[in-house]
Amino acid sequence: MKTFSSMATLWSKISAALPPNEEQFPLQFSDTVESSVVDVLKRSRQQLYGDATSASRSLGAQIILDFSWEKLNTGTWRHVDKEWRRVYSYGCLFKVAAQCRDGPSENEVLQAVRTCDMGLLMGAAVMDNILQVIVGILQDEVRKSSKEEDEPVEVKRLKLEQPHVPVIRQEFAIPRVKCPSLESFNTNQLLPLKPVILEGIIEHWPALNGHRWSIEYLRSVAGCRTVPVEVGSRYTDEEWSQTLITVNEFIDRYIMNKDGVTGLGYLAQHQLFDQIPELKEDIRLPDYCCLGEEDEDNITVNAWFGPGGTVSPLHQDPQQNFLAQVVGSKYIRLYSPEDTDKLYPHQSQLLHNTSQVEVENPDMERFPEFAKAPYLECVLQPGDVLFIPVRHWHYVRSLELSFSVSFWWS
Repeated sequence: MKTFSSMATLWSKISAALPPNEEQFPLQFSDTVESSVVDVLKRSRQQLYGDATSASRSLGAQIILDFSWEKLNTGTWRHVDKEWRRVYSYGCLFKVAAQCRDGPSENEVLQAVRTCDMGLLMGAAVMDNILQVIVGILQDEVRKSSKEEDEPVEVKRLKLEQPHVPVIRQEFAIPRVKCPSLESFNTNQLLPLKPVILEGIIEHWPALNGHRWSIEYLRSVAGCRTVPVEVGSRYTDEEWSQTLITVNEFIDRYIMNKDGVTGLGYLAQHQLFDQIPELKEDIRLPDYCCLGEEDEDNITVNAWFGPGGTVSPLHQDPQQNFLAQVVGSKYIRLYSPEDTDKLYPHQSQLLHNTSQVEVENPDMERFPEFAKAPYLECVLQPGDVLFIPVRHWHYVRSLELSFSVSFWWS
């Protein structure tokens, strides 16, 4: 296991990002957080600036992480107090410091990247999002140390896959409009809530030009980063689950199908661009979002990355949606909320926004009204942006390796 040659430099970069001394390192919490936990946090802060052993630093960080993890996993996520998410982030910060302090190996630095990602995914921002700053420092170090070997044969094979593209009949086709003005889009699509495919509005994105989102590029920018991945063909299936793996592991396992992995993996509905700002620089907010009632900070931007065959079952969302296709193609079908009674939503509160019907293979005995529901459909290609009006039911199946970006706005 090789050790990074510039480890002293690495720690100096990390410590330069931290407050200069203990007194300027903030640790303020509401009464939700027990005083005994605050005491452990303060001891870890003291060790960060003192001469503690690596083992005692690691132990203190782990105690904080274990205790706060328990709180994060009690009850539903929406009811978790944000203070415990902050405690978890501090635990991640102290753990990263312990991992990187004394000449870490390459593997230990990768573990530190994972620790930062766990804080970014499960925690809440502390100290001006210090974990985002530190993971940037660590990622630069990883890139310098490891010249990732491309695998041109496999990448070439992926690109040659020819999807079976459904034939879209004209009477069912979602209309297409090229670069409408804001006024035209507002009048003809947004106010009457009519789906449309907008052409030519993301051609300037770096993701489609200078920084094309190839497998190699995604590996170089995000390969060592930990992300949540859905395992299984659709989230309504009983065997569906979620796991946390790195982008490299996801690509190897579910895109390249190394190690004989069967089944589908999907990096779905994840705010990847907040986690990895470098990717955020490759996209732009569609101008039409300015017609909404909220400011830019309230627009939710999600990544959808996976192999052919991934399916989002027929469902509806409570916001307007622009779905931008960057890589590959997707078959999409839309139904109006006026036909909800023909779409058989699940009765449970958890899945009430999802239809029980398997759209491309419906059980007409169980769901006889489904065939009477009118629909629109399309094959979304790179450079296309689909406007899915609020509460419109949509079914999505990727036809090949695909990367889409969704923008949810009000």
